[in-house]
Amino acid sequence: MRLFEMLVILTNFLAFIIFSFPQFSVVRQTGYISIILLPMIAQLLFEESRWQMVPAYMLSALFFLLWLLNRIVTTPMVPHRFFINLAIVLGIIVFTISVTLPFLFPVFRFPQPSGPYQIGTMTYHWVDTNRQEFFSTNPQARREVMAQIWYPAKTDPSAPHTYYLQHPEVLAATLRILHLPTFLFEHFKYVPTHAILSAPLAEDKASYPVLIFLSGRGGYRQSNTFQIEELVSHGYIVVGIDQPYAASGVVFPDGRLIAMDSRMYNPKNVGHDPFTDLAVPFLAQDVTFTLDQLTLLDKTDSGDILSGRMDLQHVGIFGVSLGGIVTGEACRLDSRLQACLVMDAFMSASVVQAGLQQPAMWISRDAQTMELEGWAESDIDETQSTMRAVYATLPGPGYLVLIPGLFHPDFTDAPLFSPLASQMGLSGRIPAERAHHIINVYSLAFFDQHLKEVPSDLLAGPVKEYPEVLFETRQP
Repeated sequence: MRLFEMLVILTNFLAFIIFSFPQFSVVRQTGYISIILLPMIAQLLFEESRWQMVPAYMLSALFFLLWLLNRIVTTPMVPHRFFINLAIVLGIIVFTISVTLPFLFPVFRFPQPSGPYQIGTMTYHWVDTNRQEFFSTNPQARREVMAQIWYPAKTDPSAPHTYYLQHPEVLAATLRILHLPTFLFEHFKYVPTHAILSAPLAEDKASYPVLIFLSGRGGYRQSNTFQIEELVSHGYIVVGIDQPYAASGVVFPDGRLIAMDSRMYNPKNVGHDPFTDLAVPFLAQDVTFTLDQLTLLDKTDSGDILSGRMDLQHVGIFGVSLGGIVTGEACRLDSRLQACLVMDAFMSASVVQAGLQQPAMWISRDAQTMELEGWAESDIDETQSTMRAVYATLPGPGYLVLIPGLFHPDFTDAPLFSPLASQMGLSGRIPAERAHHIINVYSLAFFDQHLKEVPSDLLAGPVKEYPEVLFETRQP
């Protein structure tokens, strides 16, 4: 919880004690109890409201009204003991709820990235005038994407950091599918990141290698902030793409919100719908389009912060779930992608048939863990068999990193959403901090070795520092 939120809870607790026990009757008559509204007012002014705090706000207001009543009514009232006990029980229930909700759905924080660079960020809206929108029946509609770029920045400890999700309403479509209230994660707009808006680019390198990130079905471009920030802190420019109709929702600068296409969601959660097979090649073209836009942006006369500073001769890509499937397809189609990292996803039939030419890494888990999470046998077989089929035919370096105990959401920021993530199905049997650390160290080692030519012992074979990992490698 944030500072003023904790003060609201604390003052409510003290007020509850004062009003519940007769020995504090003198305190109830003083003016001290009136300050109970001050933490709530400060919280609303400096931290802004969120729905999880509504019971706490109600308690603060109730205790203030009780204090006023004590001041106004001069004739002592002695209520029946039953009503006193009932009030105490109800107070305990409401107070418990007021503490539990902010605890279950906190304004969480991301771990400090381990690299030497601070992080800058900018957002772009790009329109592909040469490509008709696959998901629209309007022949005039053209493909649009939102792209957020994170990059190594100059150190400025005093600069304000950006927040996790500026438009939490983009998650509404996914929450509706899961039969959850659409306001559940509205507080994401208060979650701080380590990125600084439009910060000056770090100057110790002439240019920085580029990575493209693709989120899963019903995801959003910031869904792997834990991983993006770590990579950027070690000297990478990362471009996260919001893919309309596949993402949960995409907000454009003019205010339009494009929700996920219902055809992208299979309610039975067994196998993938044939429509996905049609959509994946189109979604992979978003990557090619993004590379073209980055090429234009990198021109020294573009006037952009990143102009002339992107090393587009060393480009990698990583994606999770649907983003991992599209990652494989994009690597098949575009040779400018020189390193391909797929996380917890099956490979499309075209990729299985044609194979991949780039160095590739798969970070996933074993079949037993997928079964434990509740995946259907057909989904497990498809993921495991297609992943291994492409791995087995690689002409160059390849890596299988299987982490038993990880659930599908562990490959995203989801385990950070609540301290009860495991009980809520948002995390598996490995603590979130450890799971994210393992994913990060292998991701960084892979891109360092194949984009920066910095060898890593981590990719040579199993290491004792990570006994959880089942590691395989093949070399040319």
